[in-house]
Amino acid sequence: MEKFTGNVWVLGDDIDTDIIIPTEYLALKTVEDMKPYAFSPLRPELAGKIKEGDVIVAGKNFGCGSSREQAPEVIKALGIRCIIAKSYARIFFRNSINNGLLLIENNQLRDVVQEGDTITVSVNEAISHKGKDYPIVSLPENLVEIIRAGGLVKAMRRQNGLD
Repeated sequence: MEKFTGNVWVLGDDIDTDIIIPTEYLALKTVEDMKPYAFSPLRPELAGKIKEGDVIVAGKNFGCGSSREQAPEVIKALGIRCIIAKSYARIFFRNSINNGLLLIENNQLRDVVQEGDTITVSVNEAISHKGKDYPIVSLPENLVEIIRAGGLVKAMRRQNGLD
């Protein structure tokens, strides 16, 4: 099973897609151009501090608001390895999977983790933090394959022998 370690960035409840990537930056040509503005209404410095392999830990209803696909795209482009939240907006959850961004639901970690902590994720098994394991609900294997492939289009190309 896949296992990785990442540094934690902590966010609260109801992080909507307008916070993830504000409307005024959607006109930029590429997701790379949008990256510096991710989370800017909430924490203008955050996008510049995130490192490849970091993890976001958030509260409930992450990704609520509009269904803009750029929200999970910009999070993935920042280098975020996965998001662990108490719950997700349904359309954001599916857009994230389709873009190859791993989302994990866990209702305990947000209350005990602090920004800068390191966690270890064993995909479809558990999250380890300061010597304690937090079990996670497994994603169906077909969704894990989409994430491993880097998104739905890449997974379909691989499945159909086009890669």
